[in-house]
Amino acid sequence: MNAQAIRTRTSWFTLNGVLWTLQIVWGFFFAGSGFGKVLLYDGTLYAAAPRAVAWYAAVPQPLIVCIGVVEVLGGIGLILPAITRVSPKLTPLAAAGLALTMLLAAGFHVVRGEYALVPATVVLGAVAAFLAAGRSRLRPIAPAPLTTPRVRTSLVVLVVMALTVFAPTWYTMTHTQF
Repeated sequence: MNAQAIRTRTSWFTLNGVLWTLQIVWGFFFAGSGFGKVLLYDGTLYAAAPRAVAWYAAVPQPLIVCIGVVEVLGGIGLILPAITRVSPKLTPLAAAGLALTMLLAAGFHVVRGEYALVPATVVLGAVAAFLAAGRSRLRPIAPAPLTTPRVRTSLVVLVVMALTVFAPTWYTMTHTQF
């Protein structure tokens, strides 16, 4: 194998590793962030939430919950279709949806004059857009039949997500005074 072929193979492996790492980190982040918003369906939590997050007061409760559902599904969509290789084209679609959500959030914060929140929102959206491009064009994941090991891996990911993201978020939001 010549040096060019080795460099190409190494760079593709590195890109794939970066994409997987970002998918997992962003997937867990968005799932947790979204789950916190979904919990605001509870009127008591929604009433207390603006003390913790100022912009919640400017957004109707159903919209916050809807944004939360989009983020949870997007976060899960960054990981599970790619791991199972069942409909892996859903992964770049989830990433694109999250990028659009962050673009709209950045615009919302600019309109409200919350300039300190814009950089983080732009970074979250830009990485989601990178994931969308990476998994749709640069390093797409080929579909494959569902196998028992992939089902087990998916269940492990969901259990880890439930234990490290959903349960702590639920506990914090239901047991903390804002």
